[in-house]
Parts: sequence; C-alpha cells; structure tokens
Amino acid sequence: MSPETVGIIGILVFLGVMAIRLPIGLSMLLVGLCGFAYLTNVKATLAKLGMDVFASASVHALSVIPLFVLMGLFLLHAGLGREIYSALNVWIGKFRGGLAMATVGACGVFGALSGSIIATVATFTAVALPEMRRYGYKDSFSTGCIAAGGGIDILIPPSTALVLYGLLTYESIGKLLIAGILPGILLIVLYICVIAIWIRIDPKVAPSTYDANISFLEKVKISSKIYPVIGIFILSMGGIYLGVFTPTEAAAVGAFASLVFSLVTKKITGENFKNALNEAAVVTGMVFLILIGANMFGRFITVTNIPTRLSEFVLGLPVSPYVVILGIYVFYIILGCFIDGLAIIALTVPIMHPLIIKLGFDPIWFGIVLIVMVSIGTLTPPVGICVYVTAGVAKDVPLSTIFKGATPFWIAKIILALLLTLFPQIATYLPSLMK
Repeated sequence: MSPETVGIIGILVFLGVMAIRLPIGLSMLLVGLCGFAYLTNVKATLAKLGMDVFASASVHALSVIPLFVLMGLFLLHAGLGREIYSALNVWIGKFRGGLAMATVGACGVFGALSGSIIATVATFTAVALPEMRRYGYKDSFSTGCIAAGGGIDILIPPSTALVLYGLLTYESIGKLLIAGILPGILLIVLYICVIAIWIRIDPKVAPSTYDANISFLEKVKISSKIYPVIGIFILSMGGIYLGVFTPTEAAAVGAFASLVFSLVTKKITGENFKNALNEAAVVTGMVFLILIGANMFGRFITVTNIPTRLSEFVLGLPVSPYVVILGIYVFYIILGCFIDGLAIIALTVPIMHPLIIKLGFDPIWFGIVLIVMVSIGTLTPPVGICVYVTAGVAKDVPLSTIFKGATPFWIAKIILALLLTLFPQIATYLPSLMK
C-alpha cells in the first residue's frame, strides 16, 4: 500500500477507535504507533516513542495549563460563579430577558478565569436556571442560554484549547491568548443580540422582568465583590500583553492571586482546596496524554505525505483561498458533530496548519477561527458536551429541549466566524500591539 493509503486507513481506524469510547490521547497514540511502525520499523518506532513521550511532557510551556486551570478552580470552589451572576444581574436583570443576558455575560466573565467549559456550565446551570424559572422563563430558552454561555469559555483566555493549538503549531501562546479577547467579547454581544431577537419574536419565552428594587449604591456594593477577580484577570492577561510576564509566569501569578483571594475572603475550605488540586491534576493529565498521542499521530501522518499531497491539491485548485477557508469551516462543523473539540484540534492541526500558511493566512487568526468552529460542536448533537452537562444538572429538562434552545446560539458562532473572515483584525489587532 502507498503511504497515503495507509494514512487514510489510519485516520478511519482512529475514528473507529474513538467510537468505542477509548480516550482521545490513547486512540491517537495507538494508531500513530501502529501506523508509524508499519511505514518504518518497530525498532525505530519504540525508540521514537521513548523520546517523544519525554519531549512532549517536559515542555516548560505546558505548565501554563495546570496553573490556569488552578486559577479558575480556586475561584470556582470559593463560590465566585454566584457572585458574578448577582453582580451582573442587578444591572441588566431589569430588562426583558435580562436574566438570560446576565447569564451569558457572567459565563464570559467566569470563563476569563476558569478555562473549564464543564465547570462553567455546571456552575451556571445550578445558579441561573432556578432564578430564570422563578420569573417564568421557558426551559428551552433558559437552558439554551446557559449551554451556549458556557461555550464562551473555550475562546476567552485562559483557553486550554488555544494553549494546545499553540503547543502543536509552535505559535506564540501569549499572542493566541490575547487574540481571543476581542472575538470572545464579540461573541457575548452576538449572544445578547440573539436573546433580544428571540424575545422580540416570541415574548413568551421570557414573560417577566427582574423586579428587585435596588438602589445605585447597593448595586455598586454588590458589584464590588468581583472587583478583585477582575483585577486578577487584568494582572495575568495584562502582564502577557505588556510583555511583563510569559504565559507561564502569568498563569502562576493568576493562580497564586486566586488562592490568596480565596483564603483572605475565607471562601474556600480545606476540602475544596483538595478538590481543586485533584481536578487540576485530572485536566492536566488528560491534556498531556492528548499532546503525547497527537505528537505520535502527527509523526505518522507526516510520513504518509498526506499534508504535502493535500497542500498540493488545494493550492492547485482554480479557486480563491477564501473558498477553501469556507470549505474548511464546513468540514469542522461536520467533524464537531461527532468528535470532541480537543481531539479535532490534535487530529487536524498538523495537517491544516501548513496548508493555512501556504494559502497566505495568519496562523494566529486561524487558531481563533478554528476554536470558534470547533466550539460549535459543544452545542450540536450527538456530542454537545455543554448540552449534556446542562442536562446532567437540570435532570428534569429533556436533552431535545436543550438542543433546540441552543440552536440560535451556534448559528451566532457561524456569524462570528464569517465576521472574523471579513475582518481578521478583530483577532490580530491586539497581538500586533504586543511587546
């Protein structure tokens, strides 16, 4: 068999192994090892395995992942999610659909500290859903807002997905994180527009407004509880932007500041501290395994010549590069319906990254667009991790109801991708100013 044929078979086997629920990292590692051994020899494969595992896991930049995850988990276990929601709710809750808008905004703020989609969705399902039900919001509308809001987490820094993309492509992790800020804010704005349009079309989904009579000074007092948290984000992300910190140093500063804040305010217990460490270890182990597997799988794909052949084929097409980009968008939307987002990044980036550069596009910009397209899969069946987490907390709401409610929001993500394509400066402007 030709190397290209072996590569195609390897990709199909990978998808089959994924279908039987083998962990993503192990799936890529197994297929990569077998394929590389077939195209080279067993002895070379085993030698490469030993070197690659150490090389992948000993990268200093990887320490940014557990530190950013810890930063979010310390604040999560300190009960920050509820305070963020309350702070936004007192300002915009009085508007029709304000509770839903506050939920989306709070998810964005919490996502800027958490780095965990599951934690964000679970937190705000427990916090926001009972409040929206109290004011008569329909479950499809409420749960759709929560599931979609949780997905903002994957784009706004610190994003584990962006860090993984940077590690796989050797692009600047700092620039990738900063590049996600403006698109993340724009996504929140688009979500709020979706909510406003939805309510205008069907006022019954949010029949009541938040009726609490709170003075201006009281609103400021409630909001002041999250000022230190905003300071932590500005400290870590601002440090990266100004060149004061590397991403790893910024993550360490953020994690330490979050721990100090949680201890000073006495909002984290010994048990919660232990749980935060355990959860950070689990997330870190998962990402490390994916990175090791992706490294081996990437080597296998490279020796099959598939990236080279694909680039030659695409570059030879008599079409605009933007037509190719739109085709890539469709490819990722379809793939996201069946495969986890991190797996998609690890599987496709070694192939797509060289192609994007040869087409003349900015790899930092593509990293942001890739994350936007991959995140659509968090809201679509059958994978839809944000929907399943929402259903896991709101056990009395059918999955079909949540998927239905989430549909307008993943359409908003497609609009965001198109806006990024028309105006790439949305993603590239801030990184271009970095020192």
